[in-house]
Amino acid sequence: MCPARLILLPPGSRDRLTGERVAMVYASPAVEEAAARLAEELSAGLTVVPELAEAAVQEIADQHRGETVVLVAPELGIALPAVIEHEGDGWTVQPSPNEVTLATYEEAAEQFRDSIPRGPNAFLIELFDLIDDHLRSGGSVLELGSGTGRDAVELERRGHRVRRTDAAQSFVEMIRANGYEADQLNALTDDLGGPYDLVFADAVFLHFTPDQLAAVLRKAHDAAELIAFTTSEGDGDEWSTRYLDLPRHFTLWQEQPLRDLLAHCGWTVLAWQRGQATRGGWYYVLAHRT
Repeated sequence: MCPARLILLPPGSRDRLTGERVAMVYASPAVEEAAARLAEELSAGLTVVPELAEAAVQEIADQHRGETVVLVAPELGIALPAVIEHEGDGWTVQPSPNEVTLATYEEAAEQFRDSIPRGPNAFLIELFDLIDDHLRSGGSVLELGSGTGRDAVELERRGHRVRRTDAAQSFVEMIRANGYEADQLNALTDDLGGPYDLVFADAVFLHFTPDQLAAVLRKAHDAAELIAFTTSEGDGDEWSTRYLDLPRHFTLWQEQPLRDLLAHCGWTVLAWQRGQATRGGWYYVLAHRT
């Protein structure tokens, strides 16, 4: 029989639920209120159990073979959100979309380098010009997701000091091979350090779910007074093997929800531009810490 698919979430989260048909929401009494709201949104039933310990998870899995259920379960000792498949004699934690995407970049860094332009496009140049208007010469920049290092070269040419970082060790090694310092840093799990004058992220936030992006925006708020980034326009999320022949996960944004998220995380938008690429629109954003 097919294993049960259990989606473990912290209270208030909807991450990992896109496209899921949920049979039941389970929660302990301590998080019943948040779980009830989620169950209503999902049109699913709610079951409150005294304690979501491992024995309870085993029982739930046995009841829901071949189905998907949600556990609002901050007490299980697993980094949340997470998806586990329970075979009846133990569970397997499934990699998150971001972990799958990161594995793709680890394997295909050189192919990615060959698939992108060597220099910034016109819209990105305009964003650099806006950064120059608000960032003093010699300002310190934390770049998240430096990738090939292309953008850092342009920022340094303009007189700024850049800390190059990437979650993929393959890109870190690529940058170092080109003669620059670089650090492996995962914006989702690592401290950003600082203080910096600017956090910069080109085509990075599109790999984060809304909850993940909110967490990173809050980290950036603690680390720097300015943030500049680019991300994709659209609705919902998608998987794609375009260009790299390996899976990457993308979250797409409409303007108002993204503006609302920035405001919620303590950012005031200074400039917002939209550019059109071959496969859709892009946002180019500069914001100041509120």
